[in-house]
Amino acid sequence: MTGWGTGDNLGTARRSLAGGGDPTDAICMGGQVGSSKSNITEEYNGSSWSYGGNIGTARWGLAGGGNSSSAICMGGYTSPGFVVTTEVYNGTSWSYGGTLGTSRDSPGGGGSPSDAICMGGKSGTSSWTQTTEEYNGSSWSYGGNIGTARWRLAGDGASSDAICMGGRDSSLSDLNATEEYNGSSWSAGGNLGAAKHSHIGGGNSSSAICMGGYVGSSNSATTEKYNGTSWSYDENLGTARRALAGGGNPSSAICMGGYTTSDSNVTEVYIADTLGGAIMY
Repeated sequence: MTGWGTGDNLGTARRSLAGGGDPTDAICMGGQVGSSKSNITEEYNGSSWSYGGNIGTARWGLAGGGNSSSAICMGGYTSPGFVVTTEVYNGTSWSYGGTLGTSRDSPGGGGSPSDAICMGGKSGTSSWTQTTEEYNGSSWSYGGNIGTARWRLAGDGASSDAICMGGRDSSLSDLNATEEYNGSSWSAGGNLGAAKHSHIGGGNSSSAICMGGYVGSSNSATTEKYNGTSWSYDENLGTARRALAGGGNPSSAICMGGYTTSDSNVTEVYIADTLGGAIMY
């Protein structure tokens, strides 16, 4: 039988966190624990989670990417408002990097401390943004705008090759639209099978994965894979949830945390076999 398998539970259940990596080497940071903003980092070694160095600015609704030895996080929300702060991780501790040009809550984004991308999100209480920013290891610069301003989207990649999908527009309508980035401009890709927000994704414009989220009025367990042209459904997650974190690609992915009817500590891992199915852990 194929499908997602359960990994070790997070030490701290939380939602609206960020993360990245794969089933053998992953990281997650920040998020919301109950009603509080979190600064907690956890590292995954393929079998168990352990606590790492705390991020400097506790926040939820941030974006991030990388793994347990090298990671980045950016944006989010904290008191008193929307965040421009970037932090980079060396496997032990976080340090502040260049600040975003546009503050943003629940953007898409990913990459590494030397090459990252961030797109969309909310830049104010009722202000959605189309802006994209690219990180070169020290500073952010603006790239091409996404075609549709959106919040609570998923996105990943690097400054030269990225993808974003889903989210909510300024009328609070859920989106199924995908956009692909070539390093200078965005173009429309194939639509997701279902409009959604608060999901997670990984990969780039030619190969990506999307899992979980909120569809209609329910948490979603669906997984979709992208081949550069169209999305197709794959095996469902074991736990339907929204506001989760994760990363990877259609062959190897991980997701952690999120919200069911309460904050979740569940981790799930996926490795596709050579026939396109998945190995059950």
